[in-house]
Amino acid sequence: MEEKYKRIAKLLLNSKKCIALTGAGISAESGIPTFRSKEGMWEKYDPAVYASIDAFHKDPSKYWTIRGDFIRNYDDYKPNPAHLTLAELEKMGVLTSVITQNIDGLHSKAGSKQVIELHGTLRRILCMQCSKEYTAPNVPDGTPPLCDECGGVLKPNTVLFGEPLPAKALSEAQRECSTCDIMLLIGTSTVVYPVAALPKLVKENGGQVIELNLENAFPFTDYFIGEKAGTAMPQIMAELKKIKNNN
Repeated sequence: MEEKYKRIAKLLLNSKKCIALTGAGISAESGIPTFRSKEGMWEKYDPAVYASIDAFHKDPSKYWTIRGDFIRNYDDYKPNPAHLTLAELEKMGVLTSVITQNIDGLHSKAGSKQVIELHGTLRRILCMQCSKEYTAPNVPDGTPPLCDECGGVLKPNTVLFGEPLPAKALSEAQRECSTCDIMLLIGTSTVVYPVAALPKLVKENGGQVIELNLENAFPFTDYFIGEKAGTAMPQIMAELKKIKNNN
């Protein structure tokens, strides 16, 4: 395994453009439940009832019962070593951007600057009536909370089931994937489109995919590490620093 970490560290240092694609698995170590895994969020709550745009319009309280606590306790959730390592890689000039399916904002909290949030973020909450913006954890009480200016229902700036991904974010992600030579694929099942097409785009354009997942999810992975991201990413960073110090 140590040899594999060394090889990956060399690849990252020698890459012309390295990016990361992250999913719920990277934030599980920060205490945030995953969605599709065993005992994940969608095993407990039917997304069609609790997290679709149609359901939100009919009864927004359902969505707020599963998201309200997280938003109101937003400051309690901290980035883990995997988030922090990605931010450090960006600072070192090794990593160009992070594309994430996550809505928890932990990449930004960790210090990453170039973050493409494909599903939006729970940090920003908007009034559906007057567009007044709130920032987590500062939202009015209530399930759902109502705007303190016009009384409209508040909705986090996230993509619900039945809504398209933001066109700008998706376009940026596709451009990053088609122009990189290395993708770090971390904590994502790669089963939901259009995001599942992104690592394929890397391969189609001659890039390599390094996957960090508890189980191998992407069939065309070049290097696979079956460890928690919070364990694997600092190991890669340690090897990378050794190489830099020896040169």
